[in-house]
Amino acid sequence: MRVHLVGTGLIGTSLGLALTRHGDEVTLEDAVPTHAALARDLGAGRLPGPDEVLEPDLVVVAAPPDVTAGCVVAALARFPGAAVTDVASVKGSVLAAVRASGAELARYCGSHPMAGRERSGAVSGRHDLFDGRAWVVTPTPETLPEVTALVSDVARAAGAAVRRLPPAEHDRAVAAVSHVPQLAASLVAARLEALDEAAVALAGQGLRDVTRIAESDPHLWTQILAGNAGAVREVLDGLAADLGAVVDALAALEAGADAPGARGTLATTIAAGNAGHARIPGKHGAAPTIYETVRVLVPDEPGQLGRLFADIGEIGTNIEEFHLDHGLGQDFGLAEVDVVPAAAAGLADALATRGWRIHG
Repeated sequence: MRVHLVGTGLIGTSLGLALTRHGDEVTLEDAVPTHAALARDLGAGRLPGPDEVLEPDLVVVAAPPDVTAGCVVAALARFPGAAVTDVASVKGSVLAAVRASGAELARYCGSHPMAGRERSGAVSGRHDLFDGRAWVVTPTPETLPEVTALVSDVARAAGAAVRRLPPAEHDRAVAAVSHVPQLAASLVAARLEALDEAAVALAGQGLRDVTRIAESDPHLWTQILAGNAGAVREVLDGLAADLGAVVDALAALEAGADAPGARGTLATTIAAGNAGHARIPGKHGAAPTIYETVRVLVPDEPGQLGRLFADIGEIGTNIEEFHLDHGLGQDFGLAEVDVVPAAAAGLADALATRGWRIHG
């Protein structure tokens, strides 16, 4: 496969690394030549020669969302024998701009890998970034079947699991599962800015989990949210209504009255969250699984976490999820090791015999 990447940030570089390891021929291009050179040095592909005529099978536009449509149109004109896809996280606005340009839609199939990191740029690229992650392919009625198949093949070569959705349905889906969670994390994290140091020092793992993605790039996310404004607003309207009901319930309880129904509102909100969380796919996209947690006190010393992992490996237990929480002013951390229920008791006993302190 001959793949030409336009854009060598996190996604473009990661894709180049994955496809190069797969054995494909990858060429690189970026509006900033230094970025493309860095991606090359990292092993994501090669830079074309000054007089080289490229004839790729597929062009992948991995440019910022606000210039994606223009890059797609340019690629369709520049490489008349190639299929073209883009990896922007919004599909409807890109498609509308490409269609309005009069470009040949038969060779275009949008796509979106549901993968990323809080860090951006080529230096953050990883060859395994797409492993086991969904990669949504969004063909139009005009898209040739062989073009859709080619984009799907490249996604699978990168390690992803291909899903197919119409562009508008994709945008509604990512508004709920990606774009609004980003806003929610940012809004919660923003409340911390005005807190004094003593209050912020009380932060635990729950806050870290909720705000983990709040470090994302403001410039990039402004483009994403603007490009999917309608779908994001629709989800936020429902969220705002639910939040308003919670605020009203808390206000009634604060007033000291009997506040009939207020506690029910709070309980229903938490229960609805339980039900929604239970629908999140489990490992490798399988049905959600309820795990049991083994809590281990880990001394805050070099090598202790590695020793814990080594001991769990020797015991023969597979870790499904892992969290580490540092206690305020303590010289140890609390490791939460999630395993299948049948393995929990045996793991706790085996770790205890190896000298680990089991908590709870």
